[in-house]
Amino acid sequence: MTDTSTRRLLTIGVLSAVCCLTPAIALAQKLVYVIRHAERADGGVVPAGMTTPADPELSAEGEARAKKIAVMLADAGIKAIFTTEYKRTKNTAAPLATRLGVAAQVVTSKDTPGLIERLRKEHANDIVLVIGHSNSMPEIIKALGGGVVTVADDDYTSMFVVVPGAGTTTRIRY
Repeated sequence: MTDTSTRRLLTIGVLSAVCCLTPAIALAQKLVYVIRHAERADGGVVPAGMTTPADPELSAEGEARAKKIAVMLADAGIKAIFTTEYKRTKNTAAPLATRLGVAAQVVTSKDTPGLIERLRKEHANDIVLVIGHSNSMPEIIKALGGGVVTVADDDYTSMFVVVPGAGTTTRIRY
């Protein structure tokens, strides 16, 4: 095989790969906000010997933060809100969901692939809010094509703005 033939085959292979990846990018959401639930009433302390995670309500500070999130994102164009099965994520979403007239959709906290699949199938061209946990947010952001992030156990002030099609992630402190 000549050098010219090899280059042609390589060029065709690269162009084919780009074409194959284009539909995946086109299915990505317009924008996804990823935040952690607001502050827990129990301060995040899990009693010793507990075999299942605690499911506390929000603290007064957490309720105030949930209201702040509703004000901040009221005009963001959010079409869907996803929470986990825990009270703290549902209660964090409640003020914004009420304000927008959008029912929060509950997904299990252990099924990030299922969440990502739903986002891509049901909200491909929408702006979406996902409310998760400090341990699930990095996985969600990465699965959306965003960057590698870390969220400390005591961090309730980070909002990540992910643009899946572009693969960009921005952290905003609020």
